[in-house]
Amino acid sequence: MADEQRSDLAAQINAHVPHAARIWNYWMGGKDNFEADRAAGDAVAEVYPDIVTMAKQSRRFLIRAVRHLAAEAGIRQFLDIGTGLPTMQNTHEVAQSIAPDSRIVYVDNDPLVLVHARALLKNTTAGGVTTYVHADYHEPEVIVSEARTVLDFTRPIGVMFMGVLGYVEDFDVLLSIVRRVMDAVPSGSYLVLWDGTDTGDAVNEGSAKLAESGAVPYYLRSPAQLAECFAGLELVEPGVVPIALWRPGTDADEAIDAYGAVARKP
Repeated sequence: MADEQRSDLAAQINAHVPHAARIWNYWMGGKDNFEADRAAGDAVAEVYPDIVTMAKQSRRFLIRAVRHLAAEAGIRQFLDIGTGLPTMQNTHEVAQSIAPDSRIVYVDNDPLVLVHARALLKNTTAGGVTTYVHADYHEPEVIVSEARTVLDFTRPIGVMFMGVLGYVEDFDVLLSIVRRVMDAVPSGSYLVLWDGTDTGDAVNEGSAKLAESGAVPYYLRSPAQLAECFAGLELVEPGVVPIALWRPGTDADEAIDAYGAVARKP
């Protein structure tokens, strides 16, 4: 990314309006956030303290899911859509630690995330590839077209939507996004997806506080709705469950209001 491009992107960043990626970064203990983001994050955490736990659980789920795909399922290509700001153990770091030849395409359309793209573009191995696509998940065909320049769509791909589709208001649109991407990848590919769920009064109040803060609203789904995202796919055990309970091993946490799963395209 050229210095001029980074300058243009930086100019689009508004530090005075709460921003989804920066709020999430704050909850995860990151430093790439501003006062407006911290205020919005604190407003949510005041009524739903488990949001900080959810943020940490989500990263542990990502790590376990990517390890499973790389070590057990033999996946060597990953399409991580709605990447967000880089934090600890990103997808490429986990995958390439197991399979050094792994190829990872990150996708986001957020100017702040793109400013930080260089952090994501650093391979951890000589044989792997890590790159970035500037695209919106509302345009799956654009994502697929761009990803084809790096990934081989005749070989299985791990498609990832990690806590990002809650920003899609219409559930039918959400399903369309997932299905159009999964239609483009071959048999043997996998879908990894999680989102926040409407499974408690406090989390619903937290969602309302987020919208009141001026940030982009986050629409909670039911576990049954999230299960629809995996229709026609073969769920990996234990299926659609709270993310803390998906193959936790020694990372076992108390389940909170976030469900996810990993599933194979037959």
